[in-house]
Amino acid sequence: MVQNVIFDVDGTLVDSVDEHAEAWRRAFLEFGRDVPFAHVRSQIGKGADQLVPVFFTEDELEKFGKELSDYRSELFKREFMPKLRPFPKVRELFQRLRADGIRIALASSANGDELEHYIQLCNLGGLTQAETSKADADKSKPHPDIFEAAMEKLGRPEVHSVVVIGDTPYDALAASKLSLPTVGVLCGGFPEEDLRTAGCRAIYKDPADLLAHYESSRDTWPWAADAVDAAKDDESR
Repeated sequence: MVQNVIFDVDGTLVDSVDEHAEAWRRAFLEFGRDVPFAHVRSQIGKGADQLVPVFFTEDELEKFGKELSDYRSELFKREFMPKLRPFPKVRELFQRLRADGIRIALASSANGDELEHYIQLCNLGGLTQAETSKADADKSKPHPDIFEAAMEKLGRPEVHSVVVIGDTPYDALAASKLSLPTVGVLCGGFPEEDLRTAGCRAIYKDPADLLAHYESSRDTWPWAADAVDAAKDDESR
């Protein structure tokens, strides 16, 4: 039985992927690099340390890497954070998991103040046992550092008692390096095929879909074959 759930945040609990991508796109443009939105979006899920080198050379980053990241951070907080909204049923999902004694951790590459904003936005106060942010990891996803930190804060539970839930292939790749199984959600906009190829064992639409299938098959959630098949059927309708 699953006893611990580690949630990614951006794109999994909060509808923020497009906003992150646009903030990075505009920051790149400010520093002389015109990158198509779709190309930037495909990299969201990584932290700045893994994302920015996709678009800039080491020499460029030595010259203005920190300035670029700071510019993006301030732009995101000023123009995009006020627009963000949680996906439906996030709080209800957390409440239901906690009612069954399941411990919850958040594992995000966001800055600490951004993560705190997300917690307030989703009304998750008192529902999590552990929270990790950019400061807790030397390297961001697809490296496993942030999930390693979450496991540490949860008290090093057995791997078989933990599931990771995320919206990007980078979540699954990072979790797999710790032998942690991953369940994918489609609300972040990544294709189902990409999530399955990266290692997600089951796919759901969003937190509301996770909650609905938990209620119907919680003894085996989120592994029940019928729940996975039902999620697929829902997506095709």
